[in-house]
Amino acid sequence: MKEIKVLGPGCSNCRTTVALIEQVAQAMGVAVTLQKVEELRDIMGYGVMSTPGVVIDGKVVHAGGVPSRDKVAGWLSGA
Repeated sequence: MKEIKVLGPGCSNCRTTVALIEQVAQAMGVAVTLQKVEELRDIMGYGVMSTPGVVIDGKVVHAGGVPSRDKVAGWLSGA
């Protein structure tokens, strides 16, 4: 199971990113735990300056803008 955090203040891009990750994980049959991190100091703790940010298993894999569906699928497949 992958632990995924979406970093952002709750803007539309952040909500879209959460929904996209949920959709792709379900379509691929991958179990994930998804957490939204909205506190600015917590987001800054990851060194993310542009949201939404995505952290998978403790590693920042994306910052700024909604990731593509293919990119999310790659993260979930371990590629």
